[in-house]
Amino acid sequence: MPGPMTIGVDVGGTKVAAGLVDSKGEIVRKVRVPMVATADAETGFSAVRNAVTELVGDAMPREVRGIGICSPGPLDPRTGVVLNPPNVPCWRDFPLGAETERAFRVPTRIDNDANAAGLAETLWGAGVGYSNVFYATLGTGIGTGIVFDNKIYWGRTGSAAEGGHNTIDYNGPRCGCGKRGCIEILCSGPAIARRARARIVESHLPTKMLEMAGGMADRVKAEHVGEAFNAGDALAREVLEETADLLAIWLGNVVDMLEPEIMIVGGGVAQLMSSFFGRMKKTIPEWSINPRAHEIPLVLAKYTADAGIAGAAALCR
Repeated sequence: MPGPMTIGVDVGGTKVAAGLVDSKGEIVRKVRVPMVATADAETGFSAVRNAVTELVGDAMPREVRGIGICSPGPLDPRTGVVLNPPNVPCWRDFPLGAETERAFRVPTRIDNDANAAGLAETLWGAGVGYSNVFYATLGTGIGTGIVFDNKIYWGRTGSAAEGGHNTIDYNGPRCGCGKRGCIEILCSGPAIARRARARIVESHLPTKMLEMAGGMADRVKAEHVGEAFNAGDALAREVLEETADLLAIWLGNVVDMLEPEIMIVGGGVAQLMSSFFGRMKKTIPEWSINPRAHEIPLVLAKYTADAGIAGAAALCR
């Protein structure tokens, strides 16, 4: 192995991905194993153990300086304990950090995926050279991370940076968290699909989105919206423009609260929404009292599908 390495482990409800990451943030090898999240704690942990073992073999190479793990939360990053994650019900008050250290005898850190991905972008990605970074991941949900001086901001108990559950419309739809009008319920991938389905029914206009869904509006997905937009569909553009305007309201509030040096957007929906970054950058100052809000870059993340692996590895840097 060329130089010191860290292992990044990305835990999901159905899989565990692991990778060897070098000091420049490059993933030099990666593996993926299945995860059974509904069994007992040991069965769940065996997936982590199997992924790491498949990656490096039975003996931990001396070049590996640590293991970082992105785990579904809620969790306590200071103690390494996973508290009660709905997506991994086998781990309730499970000492994931301590169990991993005991199994592999190297220092281990854990955190949620958005915090970790934000740190990876700061150290190795789109945020290199910036001290204060705001990171957002747009996908099935919306997660955020805040990095100050190359350190994740956790808040008092480790629960800070739940930016996806900032309310921007108190009369809006109820989010899965129980609040109304969170940015997640308004602009996540499923929210984009719901908006598209509603617009199709309301407008009665011809749209490629409907064709892609087999003529059934209730089967339209966010992927259909993106494909139709790329094909020049006017209704798909309207749906995404409204999504961009809602995100701009949210980011205007972020600017007033944090005034980050850069705002980075990753996740599965980020590439689609990056087509509207110009529109969002023009709109953000309308929703911020900061007279220099227009100076803050809004950029696409470097890491895409492997953000979890890179982020987990960054926890050990």
